[in-house]
Amino acid sequence: MNLSNQDVQLAQAMFESSATQKHPLGTRGCDTFGRVFRYVKAGAADLIAGTVIQSPVPPAGQLTTTVNATGSMSIGNVLISITCASSVAAGFYNDGYLVIASGTGQGFTYTVNSHPAVSTGATGIFRLYDEDALVVAITTSSTVSLFQNKYNGVVIMPATTATGVVVGVASYVITAAQFGWIQTWGNCGVLGSTTNAVGSWGICPATSCGQVSAATAANLLVGQVIGHLMQANVAAQIVMVDLKISP
Repeated sequence: MNLSNQDVQLAQAMFESSATQKHPLGTRGCDTFGRVFRYVKAGAADLIAGTVIQSPVPPAGQLTTTVNATGSMSIGNVLISITCASSVAAGFYNDGYLVIASGTGQGFTYTVNSHPAVSTGATGIFRLYDEDALVVAITTSSTVSLFQNKYNGVVIMPATTATGVVVGVASYVITAAQFGWIQTWGNCGVLGSTTNAVGSWGICPATSCGQVSAATAANLLVGQVIGHLMQANVAAQIVMVDLKISP
């Protein structure tokens, strides 16, 4: 099955796991039945058909980090310098986000274009896209947080406690570190867990990895809703869910 985006056929078809990236991560694809998919890169383990998929775990070493004076901090500049508390592979944050967490410029979110590899404790220079340069000058009193593109390095949602946000459901096996499509909207087969009735909310995480669980008063406060059950939920079986993750 081929997917399209605004009536243009996309290069990578459904059910294909590719070692070569053929679209920007997060590219939207849809089929003639109104189902919607997003283009992702799998993390360190295979994505299994029918399992709920979450964003990668954000490394703590690049959260609320003080800006270095060696960077460019005035309006219109695109180079941000921070000391990284953990190592960063080259391009790890490409097409991800740099958020001004506190201090001058707080609240602004910028898109990362590129950066080199950085060792633990070393200075990293992160380049923003030219069209997404600083709108408000920052200072050494500012702190920034870096976040990966949420479709880069996605994983099966762990049991009981999420370590990221839900991004979709795997429709087929995508090999570790390869590229493919996960479903985010419309009728989709998902691995079931605790019993709940037709039409009720499906919640993640569940008691087992990648499953959709029943909505309860308790987990509605801490869980992530993925859609409505189209049949009674059955533990360890694939059940149909009307996904409501990303239209």
